[in-house]
Amino acid sequence: GWREAVAAAAGALQAGGLVAVPTDTVYGVACLAQDSAAVRSIYSLKGRNGTKPLAICLGDVERLYSYCHVNVPDELLRDLLPGPVTLVLERSEELNKDLNPFTSLVGVRIPDHPFMRDLARACSGPLALTSANISSHGSTLTVLEFQDLWPHLSLVIDGGPIGDVQSPECRLGSTVVDLSVSGKFSIIRPGCALTPTVDILKKKYGLVPESS
Repeated sequence: GWREAVAAAAGALQAGGLVAVPTDTVYGVACLAQDSAAVRSIYSLKGRNGTKPLAICLGDVERLYSYCHVNVPDELLRDLLPGPVTLVLERSEELNKDLNPFTSLVGVRIPDHPFMRDLARACSGPLALTSANISSHGSTLTVLEFQDLWPHLSLVIDGGPIGDVQSPECRLGSTVVDLSVSGKFSIIRPGCALTPTVDILKKKYGLVPESS
């Protein structure tokens, strides 16, 4: 059923739909990032403030170079991705102008989740990805926790519970780190992988926190 589920989800996305998906952190809602109407649908689904950016999701590190201007070593990307980290980089001209038109940056996710990576590979462009919840509500670790969104989705992929449903730490989402300034990093959201991420950036690559 795995291949069928990937194919069904990819088909729904290509048709302009919104699909709920499991990731390595929390449940998400995805659409095609290059499809402006689908991007608008995600904002209305979540009741999300139009100035809050969406991340893009890719299946492999090498695809990141098509949509971002990268100013860190490739090895650094591969030390953090795939994983529960969103890297914020300068966006390239390839990315849909209607996706986060208010910023020159974009957050990139490569979840360490085989379904998500297969789905991203099955789609021609990047996916836009956000958490499967109404804005300002808690993130979700089972599909039942966001059943109020189901009627607005083309498809819900049930990957079972993600992490420990009782643990608040499991609901933190990815660690979001801005790498757009050469030699520096800044933490936008601590998320669930803060300590190992900062260790890699500081100790292995000598990056300094933006504020210093």
